[in-house]
Amino acid sequence: MSNSADRRCRVRRVIPAPPEAVFHAWTEPDRIRRWSCPPGGTIRESQVDLVPGGSYRLLIEAEEGTLHTAFGVYREVDAPNRLVYTWDWEEPEAAVGETLVTVEFRADGASTEVIVVHEGFPAAEAAEGHRLGWTWSLERLEDLLR
Repeated sequence: MSNSADRRCRVRRVIPAPPEAVFHAWTEPDRIRRWSCPPGGTIRESQVDLVPGGSYRLLIEAEEGTLHTAFGVYREVDAPNRLVYTWDWEEPEAAVGETLVTVEFRADGASTEVIVVHEGFPAAEAAEGHRLGWTWSLERLEDLLR
């Protein structure tokens, strides 16, 4: 059995833009579509109700053409510093149960240090898969905001 540290992923990246720009890219549906999935994937739909208790939904088409829907509820919205929201997948074969994503946007000169902590996975393998997904997505976010 894995311990809670094994069932959590943490990803950090410095983005060359101020926190306000990074926060908006993270929360505005049109901008989310441009970065929030692995390379080769496409966000087909993005819906965001950016208030505590509001929901989001992302319909993602993977490179091979399969569809995956991420969804959750915002627990904390502190623009442009911090977001906390739940995360899961609608498709039964991908669902991991409700997990929690905490994103911090820390000013670092003219850039922003983004720290993503995604926790509550049922197994270490699910946490590792999501760590890779966040790593790829943050690379795309950095490219968008250069």
